[in-house]
Amino acid sequence: MSQTSAVTLDVRAVAPRFRHPLIFSIFQNLPPGQSLLLTNDHDPRPLYYQFQAESTGLFTWDYVENGPDVWQVRIGKTGELTTADINSRCCGGH
Repeated sequence: MSQTSAVTLDVRAVAPRFRHPLIFSIFQNLPPGQSLLLTNDHDPRPLYYQFQAESTGLFTWDYVENGPDVWQVRIGKTGELTTADINSRCCGGH
C-alpha cells in the first residue's frame, strides 16, 4: 500500500476561534489522497462532528496520539466537493 503525504499543522499556539477555519482552509486545498496531521491540546472531537456535517464521505479520521496533553489526528481527504454537493448544502436547495 502506498503512503499518502501529509501536511502537518500544530494548532496549539493558534487562538481557538481561528483553529477550525484554518483547519478547513488547509483541508479544502489538499488534493484527494493527501492528509492533514493535526496536533492539538485537547481531543478535537467537535472538529470531527463539524467534518461529518460539512464533508460527509470526503474524509477519514484516525487518531495517532490520544492525550492526555497532546492529541494528533490524521485527517485524510478522500474526495472533492462537487458543485452539486455545494449547492445542496446551501439553503436546502435541490
